[in-house]
Amino acid sequence: MLEINSFGPVPIKHEMLLNMLSDYSAPNNKIISLVSSGELIRLKRGLYVASPGKNGILLSPELIANHLLGPSYVSMESALAHYGMIPERVFSTISLTTKRAKQFDTPLGNFTYIQTIAPYLWIGLVQELFNQKYAFLIASPEKALCDKMVYTRQLNLNSQKAVASYLGEDLRIDIESLSGLNTDIILQCIETGIKAIQLTHLYKFLKNLR
Repeated sequence: MLEINSFGPVPIKHEMLLNMLSDYSAPNNKIISLVSSGELIRLKRGLYVASPGKNGILLSPELIANHLLGPSYVSMESALAHYGMIPERVFSTISLTTKRAKQFDTPLGNFTYIQTIAPYLWIGLVQELFNQKYAFLIASPEKALCDKMVYTRQLNLNSQKAVASYLGEDLRIDIESLSGLNTDIILQCIETGIKAIQLTHLYKFLKNLR
């Protein structure tokens, strides 16, 4: 198990496990045994992670989300909660991807993926480190707000006043904390044409906070 622990919190593919357990006559049976004993957690078919309970390894839902389905990045309320912008606890890790929308229910929680287009996907992303070593992709605060407004169903904010009400009352964000956000990221999102009118109201509202 020493080699498996060397992966830390990074999910491990089935092929890697087979290589690491090549000395065993039946490596697949050994993998099944490690899952049964709780030393490995099966995230989905062909993807595992070392168990925090057995090995004392802290896990990052953001890092796991990046590996469960890629390309993807953590966003919406999951990112907003990560930055401390919303008070509510988030029970599902939400990501955006260019792949088909999908959901994974794992022993470590629920992971939801929302489909977007490639030009929009790569705008406003931040690479952060877990335990100062393991990198994951997450939306910047500005991109997370855009994503939340774009991909919340039946949300139609047709004025700056409506945007202010949504941010302050629905999401319970401290409006004053938004004054330093980078509105250039929002402009880039607008240029993709996805809910451009709604995002323009967000852009103008944030510009007026300065």
